[in-house]
Amino acid sequence: MMSTDQQKTGLRETFENYRGYLVPFIILVVFGFTTFAIYDLTTEVSYDDVLAALAATKASSILLAIFFTALSFVALTGYDLNALSYIGKKLPPVPVAMTAFSAYAVGNTAGFGALSGGAIRFRGYSRLGLSPDDIGRVIAFVTLAFGIGLLGVTAIASLVTAPRIGSLLGIGEGWVRGIAVAIIVVLSVLVVAGWNGREVALGRLKLRLPDTKTSSQQFLITALDIAASASVLYVLLPQTDIGWPSFLAIYATAVGAGVLSHVPAGLGVFETIIVAALGSTVDIDQVLGSLVLYRVIYHVLPLLVATLFVIGMEVQQLSNHPVASTLRKLEFRLAPLLLAAFAMIAGAMLVFSGVTPTPDSDLDFLYNYLPLPVVEGAHFLSSILGIVLFASARGVSQRLDGAWWTATACSALALLLAFVRAVAVFEAIFLVILLAGLLLSARQFTRPASLLRQVLTPAWVVAMLVLVAAAITVLLFVYREVDYSRELWWQFEFSAEAPRGLRAILGVAIVAGTIAIASLLRPAATRTAQSTPEELERAISIVRQQDVADANVVRMADKRLMFSTNGRAFIMYGIQGRSWIALFDPVGPAEEIPELVWSFVEEARAQGGRAVFYQISPALLPYCADAGMRAVKLGELAIVDLERFDLKGSRLAGLRQAVNKGLREGLEFDVIEQADVMGSIEDLRRVSDTWLAAHETREKTFSLGAFQDAYVASQPVAVLRTQGKIVAFATLSLTETKQEATVDLMRFAPDAPRGSMDFLFVRCMEYLQAASYRTFNLGMAPLSGMAQREAAPVWDRIGSVIFEHGERFYNFKGLKAFKTKFHPHWEPRYLAVASVSPAIAMVDATLLIGGGLRGVVGK
Repeated sequence: MMSTDQQKTGLRETFENYRGYLVPFIILVVFGFTTFAIYDLTTEVSYDDVLAALAATKASSILLAIFFTALSFVALTGYDLNALSYIGKKLPPVPVAMTAFSAYAVGNTAGFGALSGGAIRFRGYSRLGLSPDDIGRVIAFVTLAFGIGLLGVTAIASLVTAPRIGSLLGIGEGWVRGIAVAIIVVLSVLVVAGWNGREVALGRLKLRLPDTKTSSQQFLITALDIAASASVLYVLLPQTDIGWPSFLAIYATAVGAGVLSHVPAGLGVFETIIVAALGSTVDIDQVLGSLVLYRVIYHVLPLLVATLFVIGMEVQQLSNHPVASTLRKLEFRLAPLLLAAFAMIAGAMLVFSGVTPTPDSDLDFLYNYLPLPVVEGAHFLSSILGIVLFASARGVSQRLDGAWWTATACSALALLLAFVRAVAVFEAIFLVILLAGLLLSARQFTRPASLLRQVLTPAWVVAMLVLVAAAITVLLFVYREVDYSRELWWQFEFSAEAPRGLRAILGVAIVAGTIAIASLLRPAATRTAQSTPEELERAISIVRQQDVADANVVRMADKRLMFSTNGRAFIMYGIQGRSWIALFDPVGPAEEIPELVWSFVEEARAQGGRAVFYQISPALLPYCADAGMRAVKLGELAIVDLERFDLKGSRLAGLRQAVNKGLREGLEFDVIEQADVMGSIEDLRRVSDTWLAAHETREKTFSLGAFQDAYVASQPVAVLRTQGKIVAFATLSLTETKQEATVDLMRFAPDAPRGSMDFLFVRCMEYLQAASYRTFNLGMAPLSGMAQREAAPVWDRIGSVIFEHGERFYNFKGLKAFKTKFHPHWEPRYLAVASVSPAIAMVDATLLIGGGLRGVVGK
């Protein structure tokens, strides 16, 4: 029988393993319920009534809505500026505003992970020089600020308008006020607790809350944002007896529900709450018309503006002004994401256009010039192009040349068909903008990857299925009065709009279903072949000619290898479970790295796995971000500058004393050259075996070397002797560039004098210094340098707690203290993951290094 704790742990592990499928499935179920609810709420409404309500909207109301949209996005930009001020970073305001505007334009429209505002910020702010830690803090700040601000504004508005809200929701006025007061009290306690930036302890975690000034500024920014965005919809509604304060509370609740549902852009969830709340006081057809205009003005228009900005950057020759130069960098990073979001909207527009009637005037015009089969074929094909364009958006965001060709061809063909199936001028303008953006940005889509090999992630599949479900709902709403029968499928007339829409949605459903099945039924993870001796020799040859000494671990021959197209660079990796774990940065020339990262991520996905990059440098993070991966900090790497290393003076007095002590105890340092190592291999094995036995541990693999004769003898070995007997050794990892050196296996016998490792390291550094090596890599201190204050990511705060209190499991602080004695320069190292929790990726990496579960449990 399993204990309750074991059962909970098992459930958590099961959820994490299948989270990528469960969450999208829940989103689809939520959308299904809300779709049914809104369809039921609109039983008395006709499509013609909605069109009439749209036509009756005043131009002044539309202009006001555009004004409030601009005001809302100005406030949204304030989130990022306030976040940067909070973490103490200062960036040029114009690029920050462009990044923030693009993030909200894409995030509000796409609304799911693959094209989220977080990805936009990571790509934009990394180009502006922010570290991944800082970007994570910015994202955490804006996310929490929006959630808390939305809650506060809703509570205050509900408190003021409790009678109206209570009547709308069907609950007592006292309950509304009680809930609002409770929320306000909780938020007030948080403000008081963080007075002047005080720290708040949550268990062992410490969090520095925003100071009073930051909190006040952020609340005003959030209030302005929500008030402005609510006003966008409010001015589009007809005259109603619901006052603006009451509507603000309803709107904030609808936005919050849409965000919590995780349905892309809150589609259906937001509309259901608005219709349910206003349906008794405003004609539902007018509410629906206002909601359509709201979506266009508040969601599509900002994305259109951002895309036009990218196009403008392409067609204009900007000056060499620093701001212009920075914007050019941003344009390069953001253009694919903006165009991908724009392609999604264009695809959705084509799908919805296929299930809605063509205006009678357009049909009469087409009747005089085109035969019926041409119109029917154009209508059906246009809908198919829409769903293909929507699906290709993912490849566009990843800069695939195949996706670019697909999106370009679909846009051009759909543009032509827009005038064949209907005289759709606005649709054509939208497609012209997308086509122009794709053509002008063609040089950014240089990744030669087949679109057919790309599998959509569950989030993308759900987004596509949500689109299909929404289109079916619109079809049923528009043709509610039609008597459906099998004969409808075979009716081909200019006036037969319902059969035409049915055939279009059938084609869309078949194509979408085929793409979804092909993506979800991806092949099981496979074990690619281990590296061949020829490949290993080629990799070692590359290692010799580059600067990273750690890359010599490839000599263990226990890792798989993936080479760049021209064979000048490679990635070494292992497979554990479904995780394809690449060790360190790709090895080889810098120009080979971007495509190699993409190739590795795509190969992992194609084989049913998930890509992980382990112990990577900050330089690789932008490429990982471009591939849709997120990074968390693992620890810090200690680098000693050998050109300045000197035992003289007080700074390294402790090490000088260790060396003198070792000399008094008869320690002798020597380096056995690579050609002579096999002559001493048995003496080295004796030291290794006694070290393993004394520490009750086993050999590790993957990121560490193991005592194998061929590996130990592949490079020089530094040894310590007493009375001619080897008592300690360290294998040296060197490259021909002499930029960096390090050690891998470090073993000492139980009878070695105390402090032998200090002596060995100092002598190694002096030896390498004399050989003109420039730096010495002391290795990584795991979980070192993790932030535990301010708006630090959850991973960092957990890591800092483990570092402080996990000594019984691993000598985190002791290892950091040992390396600190050498006064190194600390460089961060990261774990980059795709579509999986960092914790799961870390477990897989640990199992891979330890040789499986048995190796980890048995040390």
